[in-house]
Amino acid sequence: METVINARRSTKQQLADIALDVTWSKIAKRYFGKSASWIYNKLNETDGNGNVGGFTDEEKELFRGALYDLSDRIRRTADDFK
Repeated sequence: METVINARRSTKQQLADIALDVTWSKIAKRYFGKSASWIYNKLNETDGNGNVGGFTDEEKELFRGALYDLSDRIRRTADDFK
């Protein structure tokens, strides 16, 4: 019998490929209207007081949209670069 383990990857693990290339404080300000410390707490899955936190489901959808928007803006810039 096969045992399947569905280990949830942390937010940081999911973003590892782009983490050093993105200015998270700019994402926080532009898409959420929040501070850099707010998004770093979300990325570290804390609430800022040392308790467990992270993105709500609604914030996850907004964050996903922000990443799609950023990727579209990068692609358009690359296409225009001649």
